[in-house]
Amino acid sequence: MSESTITAKDQTTVPKLIRDAIRAQPGTKLKWHVMSGGKIIVRAKTKSILEMQGMLKPPNKKKVRIEDMNP
Repeated sequence: MSESTITAKDQTTVPKLIRDAIRAQPGTKLKWHVMSGGKIIVRAKTKSILEMQGMLKPPNKKKVRIEDMNP
């Protein structure tokens, strides 16, 4: 488990072990989510939606028109 401290200026440093695990670089954005029971989930926003274009290939390389997807 890693630990960091909040400074008087309300800042903290993400521990190196965590930065390495998420491949964080200067400018990496972190999304903070407060859950019930006081749990906090922090997610690294490492990719833009535009970078994901083309990641999923259609099965059997068969393209489907949007009109054909609607009932």
